[in-house]
Amino acid sequence: MKQHFANLIEEEESNIDMTPMLDVVFIMLIFFIVTASFVKEAGIDVNRPDAATAVQKNRANILVAISDNNEIWINKRQVDVRAVQANIERLYAENPQGSVVIQADEESNTRVLIKVMDAARSAGVYDVSVATDEE
Repeated sequence: MKQHFANLIEEEESNIDMTPMLDVVFIMLIFFIVTASFVKEAGIDVNRPDAATAVQKNRANILVAISDNNEIWINKRQVDVRAVQANIERLYAENPQGSVVIQADEESNTRVLIKVMDAARSAGVYDVSVATDEE
């Protein structure tokens, strides 16, 4: 009988409980997903104008592209100028620390650029930049 209890104790001690380790891994995974900031791409390549005073922007989470034929692209989708404000409001609600960077092609109209900037400010985002290339 004593030998039976000794074998039972040895079997019980040899099992490793993986549940606490899995809990920690899942908590870390959730933490990293929640704190990660995802960069949204505009969806098209733009020939940006050169600027001598270009400054590197670290946190650009909302990218708006204006093509050479004045098409507006957000999140790889072409957007009508009237829907720019609603799209920026939605993206800004997802990440309130983000800023808006407008990638305007050097052949695009200034009128469209100003409309996009106004839409961003109307959406409550006042950190609006225009992307350029360094000379």
